[in-house]
Amino acid sequence: MATTTGLMTVEQYRELPETGPFYYELRQGELVNVSRPKLKHIRIQRRIRQMLDAAFGPRGIVETELPFRALPEHELRVADVAFVTRERWDKAGDGDLFGAPDLTIEVLSPSNTASEINEKAALCLANGCREFWIVDSRLRQIAVSTPDGLTRTYRSGDSIPLVFAENHTLNVDSIFVDE
Repeated sequence: MATTTGLMTVEQYRELPETGPFYYELRQGELVNVSRPKLKHIRIQRRIRQMLDAAFGPRGIVETELPFRALPEHELRVADVAFVTRERWDKAGDGDLFGAPDLTIEVLSPSNTASEINEKAALCLANGCREFWIVDSRLRQIAVSTPDGLTRTYRSGDSIPLVFAENHTLNVDSIFVDE
C-alpha cells in the first residue's frame, strides 16, 4: 500500500489494492470508503443509461460508475451515471477524464449525506459539468442543477428537457418504473 504524508495524489491512489464490498474515492486528497450500490440503485442507473443512450445517440458516451478527475491532482470521483461529449471522450483516450462529466447524475443511497451530495454538485458544476442531477427514488423526483446556481425539481408527470439532445425529454415516471 502507498504511504503518504499530507494529501494523497491520484497516482498514489492508483497504487492501492482492489477491495471487496466497497471502493475508494479520492476527495480533496483524502481516501474515502464508498459502499457498492444495491440492486435497486443499479436498476435505476441502468434505466437512466439506456434512456439517455437512446436520446443522445452519437453525440457522446453515457456510462455508469464513471471515474473522473474534476480537479487533476487530489480528486478522483465516480459518477453513478454520466454523459461525456464525443469530443471529450475521444480526447481522454486511455487516460483519465479530466474535469467533471458534461452531465453528472447521482442516484441517492441511504449512505449519502446532504453535505456530501451538495459538495459533489458544487465540485462538478465548477469544473465543466453543465447539469448535475440528484435522483431521489424515495421521493420519486429529480433535482437538476446548473452552473448558474439554479435548481429545478422534476416530479411525477414531469419531463426533463435534455440539453444535449434537442427536442428530447426524459419522463420522470419512466425512471421509477417498478420502484
